[in-house]
Amino acid sequence: MTMDWNETLSPKAFDAPRILLAGPVGYDMYHRFRDQFAVAPATGLVVIELSTLGGDPEVARMMGEDVRFHSELSAERRFVFLGKAAIYSAGATFMSFFARGNRYLTRGTRLMIHERKLCKTLEINGPLTTCIAGVKAALHEIEHSIAIQNEGFENLIAGSQVTMDEVLRRAPENWYLEAQEAKALGLIQDVI
Repeated sequence: MTMDWNETLSPKAFDAPRILLAGPVGYDMYHRFRDQFAVAPATGLVVIELSTLGGDPEVARMMGEDVRFHSELSAERRFVFLGKAAIYSAGATFMSFFARGNRYLTRGTRLMIHERKLCKTLEINGPLTTCIAGVKAALHEIEHSIAIQNEGFENLIAGSQVTMDEVLRRAPENWYLEAQEAKALGLIQDVI
């Protein structure tokens, strides 16, 4: 049986989330996610509830890829995101892996979107011609991190009224949205 991805779920659908995650997005959360994911039902609705002030965007992408892969692999399951209280930075990255129709926030939840951060010291020391490689390596790291970040932004805004230009303009300053605003902009399906 294929799930109807267009059906807006009622609050009753969220009474027993199968995967409950709270805290910083990191490897500890990933292990809790995988443990709960492994015992989630093989059919029907799988609600993944998250509350986070952020964390490691690459771990968020790993969890998101698990959801994406299993969504494609198993049409019998509908994976739904439920953001609770705070969905900041890496939490928004994770949410971007869910189809827009499978994204929900609880009342009063705040969504925060920002650019990735980098804290790195580049020491240039040695013969001038060999210094170029270190500078280029740092530049390539930044360029590829921007590309990965922007892929996530594109996934997050797909099907919404938010443009990429708006995200790129607002993200450097930490863009906060309340749940109803996120719904009005089409970033989520509904507020429960």
